[in-house]
Amino acid sequence: MSVLSGKKILLGISGGIAAYKTTTLVRLLVKAGAQVQVIMSPAAKDFVTPLTLSTLSKNPVFSTFYSEESNNAQWNNHVELALWADIMLIAPATANTIAKMANGLCDNLLMATYLSAKCKVFFAPAMDLDMYAHPSTSINFNKLQSFGNVMIPTEFGELASGLVGQGRMAEPENIIAFIEKEEENKLPLKGKKVLVTAGPTYEAIDPVRFIGNHSTGKMGFDIANQAANYGAEVILVTGPTYLQPKNAAIKLISVTSAKQMYDACHLHFNNIDVAIAAAAVADYRPKNVASEKIKKSDANFTIELEKTDDILASLGKIKQNQFLIGFALETENEVEHAKQKIVKKNLDLIVLNSLRDAGAGFGKPTNKVTFIDKNFNLEPLELKSKESVALDIIQKIINHYA
Repeated sequence: MSVLSGKKILLGISGGIAAYKTTTLVRLLVKAGAQVQVIMSPAAKDFVTPLTLSTLSKNPVFSTFYSEESNNAQWNNHVELALWADIMLIAPATANTIAKMANGLCDNLLMATYLSAKCKVFFAPAMDLDMYAHPSTSINFNKLQSFGNVMIPTEFGELASGLVGQGRMAEPENIIAFIEKEEENKLPLKGKKVLVTAGPTYEAIDPVRFIGNHSTGKMGFDIANQAANYGAEVILVTGPTYLQPKNAAIKLISVTSAKQMYDACHLHFNNIDVAIAAAAVADYRPKNVASEKIKKSDANFTIELEKTDDILASLGKIKQNQFLIGFALETENEVEHAKQKIVKKNLDLIVLNSLRDAGAGFGKPTNKVTFIDKNFNLEPLELKSKESVALDIIQKIINHYA
């Protein structure tokens, strides 16, 4: 998943030959999951049509302060457009447009919107090499960057004049990559490594049967996805489930048994910053696993069980600076049992939920949890989607490292 997914991007197009590349640029932004709104300078329409960009962006394209439709004048509010955006990108940014931006000239809708923008503004220059090298252009570049705008470097190559040199607008793929990198670098969990466990474990009785539980893994997968969306490097260790990570950057490790999950967690624990144990790990497993399918014979059948290794407690014993989060699913004396787990397993935070709460538990899209930290501070939350609970957990991690 691109860091631009869900972002509202205002694309400003000025009047240069490189405007023809914006059709590809819009398509790539939409493919990345962004919402795209296009504003064109009047001259830009000589190089690419509003109809094309409107079709690709699935939004109307604005160019003037008023739109005439069915004899009804409609005001295109530059302030609303500017406040709508999470990111403004001006590409191509011609020498003329850059000069206007640097000196506050406001003679069209694009410039009025730029001067009203509160979001980060990227600009991708596009001009001939002599214009690019002119001292006034360099001054304008420096002024714009001193305002906090981010310049996307030009590329070397053949120009519209036939000359070869610096001044080509960056290719659309490179513009996307540049913005993604800038956005990733400011994500609050950038540089953090997060280990998440999810799903059930299956403990074999024989080659056919197993002991398991009703966990779907959704809570753990939602946590992993949110952590990755906020810039973390995520390792997701999951028991059997039909789910797949939504964020392609997540490293997925699939296991079946508690022992396999234990080994996977210990393999990576020393190299991570945060561990979130959301898996529903079996407490017991058959002491002896039959090598062949057990035949039905006697009316009663007894399986001798033995304890599995407690993954979370074992991580708590060896943790150094890791932020360790556990889950507690209880049916009685919930808070007291959760507090005992915090102490026993050396946790920094526990996420408590109860099967007695309507809408919480296995196989449901919602959850109702209470956060309890290592100082026994309680923070009960209302019933909400598991995605929202995951976001609340990620916010706890962000606050810890703030």
